Amino acid sequence: MAQILIIDDDEIFCRVMADEIAYLGHEAAKAHTLAEGMACLASGDRDVVLLDVRLPDGNGLDLLPIIRSNPCAPEVIIITGAGDPDGAEMALRAGAWDYIQKPFSLKEMSLPLLRALEFRRTKMISGKARVLNREGIIGESAPMKECIKALAECANSEASVLISGETGTGKEIFALAIHRNSRRSEKEFVVVDCGAMTETLVESVLFGHEKGSFTGADRKRTGLIKAADGGTLFLDEVGELSIRIQRSMLRVLQEHRFRAVGGEKEITSDFRLIAATNRDLLAMVKTGEFREDLYYRLQGLMIELPPLRNRLADLPELATYFLNMLCNRYGLKNKGVSPEFLDLLARYSWPGNIRELLQAMERVLAVAKDASVLYPEHLAADIRIKILKSSLAKGVEWEADSALIPAAEEFPAFREFRKKAELQYLKELLARCRGDLQKACTVSGMSRSNLYQLLKAHNLRFPF
Repeated sequence: MAQILIIDDDEIFCRVMADEIAYLGHEAAKAHTLAEGMACLASGDRDVVLLDVRLPDGNGLDLLPIIRSNPCAPEVIIITGAGDPDGAEMALRAGAWDYIQKPFSLKEMSLPLLRALEFRRTKMISGKARVLNREGIIGESAPMKECIKALAECANSEASVLISGETGTGKEIFALAIHRNSRRSEKEFVVVDCGAMTETLVESVLFGHEKGSFTGADRKRTGLIKAADGGTLFLDEVGELSIRIQRSMLRVLQEHRFRAVGGEKEITSDFRLIAATNRDLLAMVKTGEFREDLYYRLQGLMIELPPLRNRLADLPELATYFLNMLCNRYGLKNKGVSPEFLDLLARYSWPGNIRELLQAMERVLAVAKDASVLYPEHLAADIRIKILKSSLAKGVEWEADSALIPAAEEFPAFREFRKKAELQYLKELLARCRGDLQKACTVSGMSRSNLYQLLKAHNLRFPF
């Protein structure tokens, strides 16, 4: 029996859904606000959460990352009376199982619920049976947990993988981790740096060549695609491939067959493809810089790595890991780190991401020498200057803005401000809907009971 949590302010909807869930053989708990939903999550494990978007105390989408980071990591199905394409995209990117718009039949709701439960059971069984090799992957923040979950899914599949992310976020480390955890781990992991190959040599490097096939080809050479036979082929910075090579690669990916430069016979290679890019390939497709058919061939499965500035919770562990690794490499005693040192690291934006952090720790050790504890003074001057300038700029911006706002004594209390804003919203809503309460519910996304409560609280009737 699965445990389902319904978070929706429409009491009638909650009661109907709870009855349907009971009919399906599962147990349902109900919550009508975000706060009540959080309390229910804290009281016990849940398998699936049915989450409304517009709730009395906030937006349900804001709760989605918190729910997904819960130790039981329930699947989340968004249910809303106000469909929004941007909201749907945000929900699915944040890990929602589905996004369903009201009104819907019980059958329309039951099918995704049962599919989510089936997926969860399968995931729990496979998850218990496997421990991932996470060598080089550091961090337990919510964004990293999502990436590691995706890594496990990729390792259990033979589909192509596209890893995206800014420069220095660790795309090659993730690609290698997928290979190490796959059934191909005993075979070669072959790296192709697409940005480093010249147009004249790229076909020879990828496909190999026969002796005498061009000037300087004094011997036969096996290409990297054949070298990956039985293993994994990693195309790093795949967005740098020219249109001509993209066309050649498409056939290789489809058929796993190719011909060496100057060769007469076709060669086969049983490789698994992983590609990585720091560019927006979809935008490149729209401008004609990247083939659309190749783009969809690459993205069988996808992992989007977060920049370091979006996973600062991992920064202390990352910095310590790199410092210990470098101390071991150079034969130094391990260093302690002061809270002030870690605080300063967290105030920097790290545009070069993890790669920049590693380089920064190397420079720290060069400056610290025999010091046993690291302080802010050991961090490179250019990083400290950028942090200081950023802090001063924020201070100036605040001073400029503060001159435009009224004095504290003139500023309304939040409760008073919210009451006035609600009243104005309700008046305009009823005016635009000409007093049609059903239409007002549809436009506002509020349940009928919630709208009635607000109208009663503000003593509103139409016409005014």
